[in-house]
Amino acid sequence: MELRNNEQRAKNAILLVYIVLALEIISLVSSYLQYDLLQTVANGGYLSESEAEANDSREQIIGIIYLVAYVISCITFIMWFRRAYYNLHQRISTLSYSEGWAAGCWFVPIVNLYLPYQIMKELYVETKELLSQKGLAEKVGYTTAYLEWWWILWIIDGVLEYVVFRFSPKIDELDLDGWLFITGISIVSGITGIILALITIKVIKDYSNVEPVLFEIEENEIQTEE
Repeated sequence: MELRNNEQRAKNAILLVYIVLALEIISLVSSYLQYDLLQTVANGGYLSESEAEANDSREQIIGIIYLVAYVISCITFIMWFRRAYYNLHQRISTLSYSEGWAAGCWFVPIVNLYLPYQIMKELYVETKELLSQKGLAEKVGYTTAYLEWWWILWIIDGVLEYVVFRFSPKIDELDLDGWLFITGISIVSGITGIILALITIKVIKDYSNVEPVLFEIEENEIQTEE
């Protein structure tokens, strides 16, 4: 079967991660402003009702926009990831998982804690090995060293987001200490999310820069057969 072009999917995925990155920065600033307001109250300062409402409205709007962008970003990333694994399947028949698992593994509890990383690492390692066998090793401009950090940050960010999510239904019941805690978690999550977004962009870019070489191999094989 022929390889399928994955360039546009890579561009879409990178664009959406950049949008999420921008929203992470905005959200981080907003969380810091909220934390500053809460510290003012904790130190005996005055917080007007209009200030509180403005803060709540800002946080809600940013939260909704971020959620929408994040979901779309996940979709575009998985679409790119699945096609990249599909294309590698056309060159290597001994990969550990089916192409469908490259998408499905993200949605299966427990499995999604390790399998996406394993598939991503296999994608990198097997592609590098294939190009080395074809004498094209010089065209491989990436390393797997940062993949572990990418996945560790993904897990950490997921845990932090889960903590915030668990508190969200009870937000009106929180006392001042509770608000300070959850806002602090949001700040840490924002910092983690920014670093994660930057590494994710690198992960996509590095592999998508190598993908065209797979097409070169396919074209060379066709010409040889002819």
